[in-house]
Amino acid sequence: MDSTLFLGGFIAYVIFMIWLGWRVSRRHRTGTDFLLGGRSLPLFLTLGTTVATMVGTGSSMGAVGFGYANGWAGMLYGIGGAVGILLTAWWFAPVRKLRFMTMSEELSYYVGANRLVKNLVGVLIFVACIGWLGAHILGGSLYLSWATGIDMTVAKLFIALAFTIYVVIGGYTAVVWTDTIQAVVLFFGFILMALGAVHYIGGWDNLHQGLDPAVLTPFAVDKLGALPALSLAVVVGVGVLATPSFRQRIYSGKDVGTVRRSFVISGVLYLFFAALPAIIGMAAHVIDPGLDNNNFAFPFVAATVLPAGLALVVLIAGLSATMSSASSDAIAGVSIMLRDLYILVTGRMPAEEKTIAYSRIALIAVIGLALAFALTSNDIITYITRMISTVMSGMFVCALLGRYWRRYNWQGAIATLVGASVAAFAVILNADWNAYWGNPCIPSVLVAALSGTVISLLTPANKVSPEEALRLLTEEREQMETAGLRPAPKNGTTKTA
Repeated sequence: MDSTLFLGGFIAYVIFMIWLGWRVSRRHRTGTDFLLGGRSLPLFLTLGTTVATMVGTGSSMGAVGFGYANGWAGMLYGIGGAVGILLTAWWFAPVRKLRFMTMSEELSYYVGANRLVKNLVGVLIFVACIGWLGAHILGGSLYLSWATGIDMTVAKLFIALAFTIYVVIGGYTAVVWTDTIQAVVLFFGFILMALGAVHYIGGWDNLHQGLDPAVLTPFAVDKLGALPALSLAVVVGVGVLATPSFRQRIYSGKDVGTVRRSFVISGVLYLFFAALPAIIGMAAHVIDPGLDNNNFAFPFVAATVLPAGLALVVLIAGLSATMSSASSDAIAGVSIMLRDLYILVTGRMPAEEKTIAYSRIALIAVIGLALAFALTSNDIITYITRMISTVMSGMFVCALLGRYWRRYNWQGAIATLVGASVAAFAVILNADWNAYWGNPCIPSVLVAALSGTVISLLTPANKVSPEEALRLLTEEREQMETAGLRPAPKNGTTKTA
């Protein structure tokens, strides 16, 4: 594809997103409008933004590239993501009615609104947002570098600058609208690419030509091993269950029913979608088994098998999907900064009339940090799996135990979070363990669950009722929605000790 044509089309798209951000920003009156879309997103917007995030960086760049190298193992990303979003709908969609603003509020609610848990989770979620955001910048820059031939570092800077502008202007509402538009284009683009790729190589019988027989077994178990294959699906599922941006979709949905329906539809669509990255990746291998970087398989196939005009649309939609996924994580990170980290440092919530301005400043800071992380890596799958295992496994276990086990307490929550990270680092630093498991996620989850359970049983039960915990969190949060000038109220920390 002509690099000048692609770059021109992409710049035109960015200008459109900036215009859209400006349009929706005129409706913003409060920080809740900017960060959560006024908590009133309808079904089609919640569904659109969820699908776009799932069919984003991991699927278009990571999973297709993984399919290029490992055949049917490319399905594992889609299966793990589908299971993750369906379990999120089942387990956590009901928390919408509690009107949380951040995941740290939710996790601290389960253990009596404990301030220590809230602060620790706030820091971890902020790190997770930075990590996800960095992964999306990395994915987008791989697209841009391949399509235009520009240097990877320059591509990363360009991607970060492009979505920073329209998100700073338009906030969360701009993100969900652009998500919804490109979700439709990208989802059908994947279908057309898979069909076009199979046709291009001469039919289904040629799809496996030149591939290692081990990658043609179900989920490439003969190549990866059963446990590493399971670990990849699990790490993706845990990522969805604990990713702050998916929680953001719960908190911003119109109601519980809207959130649950959108997540179930997304999960079913994504389950159907799971085979497509593997097919596209294997077809790319048949067409050119010597790609310098597996992550280029997706744009390579789009440019090779689709008509020029359609390829341009699909590639730009794919690139913008990584940007919108990044935008969602940027918004989640800013919510954490203003809702949790600001009060941790200052002792009060930001004044409501300053929240939008503070949000825009925080967005620039968050994206800058993520860009710094992205500049250190060019491998999406490794980047994502390690970040999920070390940062997010503990939050997933904390949420699950807290929601369904009343005996769980703040000491158990701390043990869960610490145990997950320690286990993940132990596996990462031991080459034999890492090879055995495939990635640290499963041992991280198991150690987190065991640590949280044992410590909760060995320490006093939580004495703060769910009603009192919700009241404490709501009173604190409402400072942002009113004056934002009073000191933060004392919570039940001493009661839970």
